[in-house]
Order: sequence, then C-alpha cells, then structure tokens
Amino acid sequence: MSLNIVLFEPEIPANTGNIGRTCVATGTRLHLIEPLGFVINDKMIKRAGMDYWNDLDVTIYDDYQDFLSKNPDANIYMATTKARNVYSDVSYNDGDYIMFGKESGGIPEEILVENPDKCVRIPMESDIRSLNLSNSVAVVLYEALRQQNFGTLNTMGELHRLSWE
Repeated sequence: MSLNIVLFEPEIPANTGNIGRTCVATGTRLHLIEPLGFVINDKMIKRAGMDYWNDLDVTIYDDYQDFLSKNPDANIYMATTKARNVYSDVSYNDGDYIMFGKESGGIPEEILVENPDKCVRIPMESDIRSLNLSNSVAVVLYEALRQQNFGTLNTMGELHRLSWE
C-alpha cells in the first residue's frame, strides 16, 4: 500500500517535520510544492521529524504545475474547509494523493473550483477557522489507512511493553 501526502506551499517547519514523521511511520510518500516557508534543512524540521527525516520518501516540486506534470495520473483529494464532502465519506485507494494547503490560506480557490468533487473537509465547529495542519494530515491519512485495513502497518504484532509491567 502506498498513499501520498501533498503539502501545497507549507509555511511552518515544525508542521512539515511532524507530517514527515507521520509519513515515515505509515510508509506514506510526502510531496512538497514550493515555495516553502523555510529551508529544507531547517533545524526545526529535523527536530520535529527527529531522526526519521532521513528515512522520509520526499519529493519537492517547483510549483503546482510541476507537481501535476510529474504525476499526470494522480487521483488527488484536496482537504479544505470549503468542501461539501466529509473526509470519511470518500473511498481512498492505493496510490491516492491527499493534498493540504499552506497554513495561512489553504489550497488556492482556483484549484478547488476546478475539483469540487475531490474536495474533502474535516467536520468542526463553525467558529473555528481550521485545525493545525499536522493534525489534519494525521486525521485524514489514518482514515485512508483504516479503509485499507492499515496495509502492512503493525496492528497485531508485538506491542511496545510499558516500562512498569
């Protein structure tokens, strides 16, 4: 199983580092669309991703058109607060891409209006602008993984022992 997380112009290095760590933990590929709000070797990314960053399968693109040209057959779901569809009502398949926008403005409206049936949202109270980006990625990604019975992830294997056992 292989899913793909796409970050459109991410701005906060700690969010990207946390998302990178989640991607490593789930065997998910990460795609970053420039411009980024930080340099990729930023110490905050490495801190948030810890020692997992070197194991991350990550690709960086010059812009959205570069991403589309290098992934021409991508089935892309777009996470936005402006969607009709709830993220858990979508059927995710192996190889799908789930795109998230930059922290300050999300995915540009011109992209969203071209893909209304591919837009998904996380339900929340109406007076909240949005969830934190790394939390949003985790919520949607784990739903996609759940739908695929978590693929090869360790669901029944050896559990971590508690130190007080």
